[in-house]
Amino acid sequence: MENLPSILTPDLGLLFWMLLAFIVVFFVVAKYGFPAIIGMVEERKKYIDESLKKAHEASEKLANIQKEGESMLQEARQKQAQILKEAADTRDAIVSQAQEKAREEGNRLIAEARTEIESQKQAAISEIRAQVAELSVKVAEKILRKELSSEDKQMETIDRLLDEVAVEDKK
Repeated sequence: MENLPSILTPDLGLLFWMLLAFIVVFFVVAKYGFPAIIGMVEERKKYIDESLKKAHEASEKLANIQKEGESMLQEARQKQAQILKEAADTRDAIVSQAQEKAREEGNRLIAEARTEIESQKQAAISEIRAQVAELSVKVAEKILRKELSSEDKQMETIDRLLDEVAVEDKK
């Protein structure tokens, strides 16, 4: 073992001073370095825990927001369906009212037309009767002039008319 270099086989004095330096450095690091390192690690752990907690809360909030969004979307769809149904019902009601009004108006116009036709018919009948009466009077007048042109014919016509009136009275 004598041939080994001194770096691999340190002597006892060197080991003592190295051990003493290690212990001094260890105590200094243990007294000042480890608490600072542990404090920073604890602080970092606390920050990470808070960040995880906040991330979890944010995730829950996001899930709640998504649920609320879905429920609001579902509610909006239901309201849309309800509004469309109400609009269709209103449209149907308006159409049926318009049809009913059109029927009533049609019936009223037909009734008015019938009344107008009846009144025009009555007016035409009255006019025709008046014309027939006028023609009858003119024809009768011409016949009477012809028949009553002489006194004998006048007396004969009066006797005949009196006989007819007497026969009608007996009935």
